[in-house]
Amino acid sequence: MKPVREDRPVTAPSRSRPPAWTRWLPAVAIMILIFSLSSIPSPAMPSFGLWDRVIKKSGHAIGYGLLALAYWYALRWRKRHWKLALGLAIAYAISDEVHQAFVAGRHASALDALLIDGGGACLALLLARAWRKPSLD
Repeated sequence: MKPVREDRPVTAPSRSRPPAWTRWLPAVAIMILIFSLSSIPSPAMPSFGLWDRVIKKSGHAIGYGLLALAYWYALRWRKRHWKLALGLAIAYAISDEVHQAFVAGRHASALDALLIDGGGACLALLLARAWRKPSLD
């Protein structure tokens, strides 16, 4: 048994951080949700009448906005990483549109991936940047 040194300051026990990979769990959960919703054949999708297009396109923008924020969270909110988070969200949007091309009654749309999904991701990140001060590194 080692003797206790009296000259060393007593510190509170440090809280252990969760592993870094756990920061990616929100992004993975959102990706699974997007993939699951994109796997629903078009005839099985609910219709919202006159507002159908607005509701579905808004859902795309909001979903990819949340995904971009989850990516930026995983990248520790670093200022220099917001563009990477945007790129990852757009890349996933493109892959999801390709996936939809293989689902009955659905089709791939570059407009959805770039304008609607990418626009939602970009808007969410810009709002988050304005709202919070990410670390400067």
